[in-house]
Amino acid sequence: MMHEQSEFSANLVALRTIVYREVRRFMRIWPQTLLPPAITMVLYFVIFGNLIGRQIGDMGGFTYMEYIVPGLIMMSVITNSYGNVVSSFFGSKFQRSVEELMVSPVSPHTILIGYVTGGVLRGLAVGIIVTILSLFFTHLQVHHLGLTVLVVLLTATIFSLGGFVNAVFARNFDDISIIPTFVLTPLTYLGGVFYSISLLPPFWQTVSMANPVLHMVNAFRYGILGVSDISIGTAIGFMLVATAVLYVLCVRLLVSGRGMRQ
Repeated sequence: MMHEQSEFSANLVALRTIVYREVRRFMRIWPQTLLPPAITMVLYFVIFGNLIGRQIGDMGGFTYMEYIVPGLIMMSVITNSYGNVVSSFFGSKFQRSVEELMVSPVSPHTILIGYVTGGVLRGLAVGIIVTILSLFFTHLQVHHLGLTVLVVLLTATIFSLGGFVNAVFARNFDDISIIPTFVLTPLTYLGGVFYSISLLPPFWQTVSMANPVLHMVNAFRYGILGVSDISIGTAIGFMLVATAVLYVLCVRLLVSGRGMRQ
């Protein structure tokens, strides 16, 4: 019993340390980690929301600006939670500090949860900044607060775990930028951030349904505006399953020591 307790407290200390280090890592260089996404999103608000939005008019019964804000908040959460974990874990792997963690009595679950929590916190920090900035351009009334928070947490967790998988398989610094550029960016733009998929031809609507980002953006938009192109139950179910599958995969990868030895 005592052994279990001491093991638990050792893991708790390790978890706290990893999370603290992760948060300090992005807070210390906030002009590089928190400021650029905020500036990018303000440009989106001005160009798409104000200038192009006037030409487009309403979408889904809301002004174009109100319609795209939830998608843009989601976009910033996705890229930052993913980017934080992939760069941080790859950096640790590169400096061989992960190997030291792996031989210590710290559970692989602790290591994974620590890195993922760091990613989620950065995703949330950027999400909150973008939300506050969006209030200067439009008024947001939250439709379902609980659902909104749940969707943001699940999305940030999924992409943090995804970033972890990417970091495990990455062999050099170039590998960590391939997925965000060639996979995340197209998925996000095709994920209904800037338009309602009901505007697409039936074939492309069906194709869009396979895009995980679409489900996240729509569930989040439903939480804020109360409108969605898809069923919310399906979206939440899909996100919970994705989180569980990715979590198991990440733990397996950590235990197997895959990609640790360069």
